[in-house]
Amino acid sequence: MNWLTDIEFARQEFIWLLLTIPMFVIWYIRKHRDISPDIRFVHSAFIRNVRKGFRLRFLHLPFVLRMFALMFLIFALARPQSSSSTRDVSIEGIDIMITLDISGSMLAEDFRPNRMEAAKRTALDFIDMRPNDRIGMTVFSGQSFTLVPLTTDHAMLKQLSANVRTGMVEDGTAIGDGLATAVNRLRDSDAISRVIILLTDGINNRGVIDPLTAAEIAALYDIRVYTIGVGSSGPVPYPFQTPYGIRYQDVEIPVDEALLQQIADMTGGQYFWADRLDVLEQVYEDIDQLERTKIDVTEFTHYQDEFLPLLILTLVFVSLEALLRQTWLRTTP
Repeated sequence: MNWLTDIEFARQEFIWLLLTIPMFVIWYIRKHRDISPDIRFVHSAFIRNVRKGFRLRFLHLPFVLRMFALMFLIFALARPQSSSSTRDVSIEGIDIMITLDISGSMLAEDFRPNRMEAAKRTALDFIDMRPNDRIGMTVFSGQSFTLVPLTTDHAMLKQLSANVRTGMVEDGTAIGDGLATAVNRLRDSDAISRVIILLTDGINNRGVIDPLTAAEIAALYDIRVYTIGVGSSGPVPYPFQTPYGIRYQDVEIPVDEALLQQIADMTGGQYFWADRLDVLEQVYEDIDQLERTKIDVTEFTHYQDEFLPLLILTLVFVSLEALLRQTWLRTTP
């Protein structure tokens, strides 16, 4: 029984009675001082080396025991109680696949330090928002693959996601393949709600699966797709590798917004446009609110009285005090 953290007192007003203990101590000290013998010796040398007897050293022990008994009795009167709680939790499970474009255009630096790092960072923040959900990640450029299947091991997911970079597979933008790979990971899920977050900054130009066909399959499995188009409108700074090092040139990287909007509409999701980092962060927060996990909690608290050990201690100390007074520490008037 942990008295510091688990015990509550049902009758806390009795705790104030502890203030009587110092009063009894003061009364006892004054009484003992008043009845102490005052004997004067002409030559104190006769008693200078006289030591107190062993029994005399414990003369005040009965009073100490009585004060401890009083203290335990007061705590018992305050009705200490331990509590235990039971909780019935009903969670609506949500499985989420993050589908991230890792094509070369994601190196554009209209986001700091670039689109790729901004997309990864906001995705990692989103993972932290969803501690109760299974989350996975697929990536795509010219081809697509599953980086992490659905998992509750978010630490491992974040570690692998942080290492994502452009150039991991052939370059290009295979939106349909990336979406289809995510759908394949979710189609056998038994979660009540299944969601794909598709982020891209380009136009579908590679792959073997048409994006709308992949969207139809997602809708067939009742999978919602939230699409995010990322990037500033107009020319944006892009790094080019030259024999003289990195050189920057402003280029236009168009996004097929109509396609992304159509995919979202077909699957019951929404389309978002993020042209700045703060907007991208807000997009993930909006998706987090749209796909909130429902938790129904019913909590019952059971209280159990714990005064019996205190009453036993009180009885022990009172009995020991009475025994000492009538035997070893008995005094005569």
